[in-house]
Amino acid sequence: MSTYDELIERAASEILNSKNTVALTGAGISVESGIATFRGAGGLWEKYDPEEYAHIAKLRSNPERAWILFKEMIETIRKGEPNPAHVALAKLEDMGLLSVIITQNVDNLHQDAGSKHVIEFHGNTLNLSCMECGKKYLASEISLDEIPPLCACNGVLRPDAVLFGEAIPFDELVESRKAAETCDLMLVIGTTALVQPAASMPLIAAENGAKIIEINPEESALTYIADIFIKGRSARVLSDILRKVEEKVG
Repeated sequence: MSTYDELIERAASEILNSKNTVALTGAGISVESGIATFRGAGGLWEKYDPEEYAHIAKLRSNPERAWILFKEMIETIRKGEPNPAHVALAKLEDMGLLSVIITQNVDNLHQDAGSKHVIEFHGNTLNLSCMECGKKYLASEISLDEIPPLCACNGVLRPDAVLFGEAIPFDELVESRKAAETCDLMLVIGTTALVQPAASMPLIAAENGAKIIEINPEESALTYIADIFIKGRSARVLSDILRKVEEKVG
């Protein structure tokens, strides 16, 4: 059985030898930024039934209720800052060693860390749009003292995140699938691999010959296909991989 250091060495070598590396990130990568996973202990789904607060039908019928959850989400995300895992991925992109991040997260932390090519599979909570006229706003521009917040046209604003009862945006789905089909290495980071269709991306990559490196505190539903599984928190593991890559590059 390989030691942690040996796994880090192998992962760094795979990244350097890859011609097209893609990362898939889930809620686990943002835990160390103070943003709890929705499904984990202490997560929002323990406090709020998503079918009651985060369903598109509920937003339409009772926006005040839905915005109780959205307000808490936005205020939590606003406090979060990129952690070393986000920074490491941004640096790998800068080095030409990471082509794209497919993220299930809605917190904008990859972009805040400097990543330029990010596919937001589930949208972005910090971007808002009017349900009547479609006008776009940043959450930072809007007061949440009274909810639901309203557009200048008096329409209700909504986060540009995929709600229960909504489909994944078509363009993001197509772009993600293309990235999965064409990569030769996929980093799977901080995801339980339970939410479809995002969880199918590593399977698509593997079916097309890509190697899979999984980084998670515990094994997931995808661990069985991983060529390398590194058990640990993403901030430490990705920082160690980046350090080893930089050593090898010289």
